[in-house]
Formats: sequence, structure tokens, C-alpha cells
Amino acid sequence: MPFPILRTPFVVLSEIVSLLEPNEIVTASFCSKKLKNLLKRNFPRGKPLAWRLTMTDKNSYGEVDIETSEDGEHITVISAKHISVLEGHKLKLTNGYIRGFACSEFPVLYFNDQVKGTKWIVDYVTDLFSIDISNLFLVRNGTWAIDWVNNRQEKILYDFEWIETAKCNSDADKTVDYVLRNARASNYCSIEGSVSDNFKFDGELGPMSQLWIRSNGHWITLNNLINFDSIEITVRGSRLSVSDLNSFLRHWRAGGSSRLKWLHLNFEEHTFQEWFDEDLEVVETNEERVYRRVCAREGPVNKYVSNMLFFFSFGFERVVHGGYSIQRMDGVKALIQCDLREFIMAVWA
Repeated sequence: MPFPILRTPFVVLSEIVSLLEPNEIVTASFCSKKLKNLLKRNFPRGKPLAWRLTMTDKNSYGEVDIETSEDGEHITVISAKHISVLEGHKLKLTNGYIRGFACSEFPVLYFNDQVKGTKWIVDYVTDLFSIDISNLFLVRNGTWAIDWVNNRQEKILYDFEWIETAKCNSDADKTVDYVLRNARASNYCSIEGSVSDNFKFDGELGPMSQLWIRSNGHWITLNNLINFDSIEITVRGSRLSVSDLNSFLRHWRAGGSSRLKWLHLNFEEHTFQEWFDEDLEVVETNEERVYRRVCAREGPVNKYVSNMLFFFSFGFERVVHGGYSIQRMDGVKALIQCDLREFIMAVWA
């Protein structure tokens, strides 16, 4: 016998709705407009305040996930795919859109235009829960979403990740430049893209907590490093020279890049003979320090003592033993480890 949820007393209804997972609420909201409005009115308003909504746009689908707890687990609540994937399957229409629930814990909607479909599902979920987009994860063809998100909400993104899925092509430089100039996130920004050897970026990034150039970081110059405002910076595929690093350390000793706590450069190819200029007053040391970062969500701390770096929105702990010590003019110290392929600088308060 069907449960008469529309005639349930308010107190009981609120309790029932509070027990539902986000994907269950989205799924139930498609039953009727009355039920959707009922869910909107009776869902505990305090819950979504602590949630983070993630919009994902990939080549084959768009998706909305919601992170409900501090452990970083994402719950997919709805997905949009191109109608071509159906190929003969007959599914029902919902509000004019083809839908599918079979073998899925969340609604899957099918559209003739995947971009429009992705916009539709994002608008639907943000309206249902009255929350903004916090995280944006895109592949190369999803750069349209950057301006779309920036124009639809005043709230800056928390996390942003962009992945170039194809090899460097004729418009790769233009695409990466667009992403760097327009994508903004307060916590985590990850860029992975193939660009030409001639690519240059003359803008600024930040402020943010973590910046990760995941690959092909050969375009990063000394000026880029100085102008990136981030607490943690990781660059893979760097071509910075020893002279560049000495100049950056002079900049840091004089008080520049004052928010920087962690710098990790992985070099594309280098053979260094000498490292530090005498005026930097760098000294060898055997001291051991622990660099520790716990994000605002205070997730579990991940411990690494190798050269592997976990770089996302959760806790991070790294033991830095030995190397070189350098002191800023105001007394703040940093420990440096470096070899032919890697440079790590950890700053202590």
C-alpha cells in the first residue's frame, strides 16, 4: 500500500525527510511537482549549509555530486547524458526530459544537447536545496562552465580542477590561458593541460590555499612563481633554473610570497652543479620538521614520508628531514630539500 506522504503531519514529515540522503531526495522530487515543493519546504535548512555541491562536466556526461560530511565522500545525485547513448531504449518523459532510473541510485536524464542538460540538472539541484556550486571539475571541452558558474553566483568556488584530456593541439595555449585567467577557487586549484614550448602566462593566480600544476609545468616562470598567491604550490615538469630559484629565495627573504608555506617543484630535466648563492646565507642542517596542513573541513590526516604528495582538500602531513635552512629577514625559517629532479621548501611559523 502506498505511503500517504503528502498527508503526513508536518513534524513527522520533517523527520522523514531529514533521514533521506541527497540522491534519495532528488529522486523523490521527480515523482510530482507537489512532492518536489513539499521536499523543498520541509527539508532541514541547516543541513545544506554544511554541504558542498560539485558540478562535473566530462566528454560523455554531466553530473552533480553533494559532499555531506567532513570525510570528503561524494554522493552523486543526478546525471545528464546525451540522448545518443540510448540507441533504441524506451524511457519515460519527466517534465519534458527523457529520464532513466534503472540500475542507478540517482536520476539519469538524457538530452539532445549535453551542455544544456548539464546546466538543467545543476539548476534543478541548486534550486531544490537552495545552495550554490562549491566545486567545479572539468575536462577540456567543459571550459564553457567557468563563465557560466561565475555569472550565476557571487560565491567563489571552493575547489576547481581542469584536466586536458587530449594532447597539445593548435588551440591548447589559448584554452589554458583562458582557464588560468578566469577560473578562481579559494581552497584548491588544479590545472592539467598540454601547452606548447612557447606558451607564456602573464597574469596572477590566487589567493587560494593550494595550487597544483599537475603536469607540463614547463611554462612556469620566475615571475609566475612570484605572482601566484597560494599557501601551497606544487608544479610538475618545471624548467626553472638554479638562478631562478635563487632569485625567488631573495624575493622570499625580503618578505615576498608571505603566505607561502609549501613549495614543491618537480623538474622536467636538470643537472645542477651548485645551488645557493652566498648572499642567501643558506646553511646545511640535520634538523627534522613536520609540515602539517589540515583543511577547513578537518578531514583525516594523510601521512607521507616519501616524495609522494597527496594534494587535495584533506589533511596532509610530511616529514622533512635534513637539507638546508634559510631564514627570512623577519626571523621566519624554512627547510629546503633539493636534488637533480626536485625542490621542496617548507616554511615554519
